[in-house]
Amino acid sequence: MNFDLTEERQMLQDTLRRYLRDKYTTSVRNEIIDSDTGLSDSIWAELAELGVLGALFTEEQGGFGGAGFDIAVVFEELGRAGVVEPVLDSVLMGGRLLAAAGKSDMVEEVIAGALHLAVAHGEPGGRYDLDHVHTQADGDTLTGRKAVVMNAEAADHLIVSARDGDAIGLYLVAQGAPGLTIQGYPLLAGGRAAEVTLDKTPATPLGLTLADYEAVNTLALVAISAEALGAMETATALTKDYLMTRKQFGRPIGTFQALAHRMSDLLIELEQVRSAVINAAGNLEAHDRDLHLSATKNLIGRAGRLVAEEAIQMHGGIAMTQEYELAHIAKRIIMADHRFGDTDYHLERFIALSAA
Repeated sequence: MNFDLTEERQMLQDTLRRYLRDKYTTSVRNEIIDSDTGLSDSIWAELAELGVLGALFTEEQGGFGGAGFDIAVVFEELGRAGVVEPVLDSVLMGGRLLAAAGKSDMVEEVIAGALHLAVAHGEPGGRYDLDHVHTQADGDTLTGRKAVVMNAEAADHLIVSARDGDAIGLYLVAQGAPGLTIQGYPLLAGGRAAEVTLDKTPATPLGLTLADYEAVNTLALVAISAEALGAMETATALTKDYLMTRKQFGRPIGTFQALAHRMSDLLIELEQVRSAVINAAGNLEAHDRDLHLSATKNLIGRAGRLVAEEAIQMHGGIAMTQEYELAHIAKRIIMADHRFGDTDYHLERFIALSAA
């Protein structure tokens, strides 16, 4: 089997990697993290200009990619550079939901970088249960509360799930709508989220169901897995460079057998994760797709924790300083496990799917 990227995907990867290497430095990221919105408008516009946002949509939706490997290529590079902009939530999830609803004009704005979205589905106490929706739809208004809504403060529109009787649907809510309250806060791994309260807030039905959200959630699983892979690559590379630069007793500490063996373990875990991400991206259309996705996400959580902890331990105290790249990358790796289902959740899901 040929695992090489197509020419178009290789060009996309090379272009994005080169751009982020030149523009997305640690100091730039720290400034973005400290900003009120948790994102950079200039970086966002340049990602759109490079075609990165368009690569997450199919040709029918106005993009030029949209397949599993397109998503994996983009998010691996975003993870490698530790990008905090909410591309996953605003573009991949929000944009693909609008595409499913037939909102082609809004999708064009998303691809052009002119429209920011937030997807408000999770609720307090819901954990990873996608059916846990208590927000109520009453005609054209919504009442309820949503938790940890990524990019809610900077979004032009929120896509909100709500229950109308026994059915769960998705609704479009404009920023600043009456009865909409957004309480934002910074996230540990960068970016911002918010607690969202709706009190008879005007909303427009999108004609989408929970099944449409679940379909986009599977794309998000591939994206967060690829993002974690990219972050692990950076953590491993930083650790390798440090071990070959830091000297003790007149020689690089990476030449000491104990540290060399620990470094070898990281490289083995990294290759396992890479294989799992390729498997997940290649099986997005398979009948047993969910089985592959849960297996991948479970491995991401276990391997990610090992990579993050070992990288910090082999660096020592410098790894915990905000000015050093690894501090942010390690946080990203650990927190990736808690999005869209953690290690334990996906282990249980894998067992249940295997027994079905």
